Amino acid sequence: MTTTLITGANKGLGFETARRLVAAGHTVYVGSRDAGRGRRAAELLGARAVQLDVTDGASVAAAARAVEADGGLDVLINNAGVEGRGTGNRVIGAAEVTADMMRETFETNVFGTVRVTGAFLPLLQRSAAPVIVNLSSGLASLTRVTDPVTPAYAYPGVAYPASKAAVNMITVQYAKAFPNMRINAVEPGFTRTDLNGNTGIQTVEQGAEIIVRMALVGPDGPTGGYFDAEGPLPW
Repeated sequence: MTTTLITGANKGLGFETARRLVAAGHTVYVGSRDAGRGRRAAELLGARAVQLDVTDGASVAAAARAVEADGGLDVLINNAGVEGRGTGNRVIGAAEVTADMMRETFETNVFGTVRVTGAFLPLLQRSAAPVIVNLSSGLASLTRVTDPVTPAYAYPGVAYPASKAAVNMITVQYAKAFPNMRINAVEPGFTRTDLNGNTGIQTVEQGAEIIVRMALVGPDGPTGGYFDAEGPLPW
């Protein structure tokens, strides 16, 4: 039985990914900052709940102990993330972004990814086929964001794309450090979720496709890559 932990899984892409992996036969831990919401989501999914705030080291360590006590982990999906929009669901551009805004976004998207990955690495290293999936974004692609013909070029925000570009680098470096693991970054696409104020143009079912695909990758699958549903993306 494959055991999977998904951070931020009580709603949105995390919830849909959990639903799909439960259906695929995984034992799934729904990681949720709010314990009550996590329990309710897990009950709906037929999954297990674990309280996990990626910005809180004590919470992450307690979650790792709980999962270890139940038998270990094979797949980690670093899904929890924030975009950090301003008043009126407005993307905060370069003229207004502050260091504090950057720090808040990085605390969840970057430091949270490292914090969770580090805590669960000992469990993953005991797995016969360990997998890590990091949620990135098409906005992390320097190639796309600098190309005027792409939709990413028009995005004015600073903090979110910078944080996801950092996630891409984290993915590459961890993949090199742990060649026995399959570690990849994925771009789910512009999906309607609370993260973007439900302004996305595709469903969570569509967005979860690449997350699930990479969660199910075998020992001979890719590692250190950056993918969307159509295939590899330019860095």
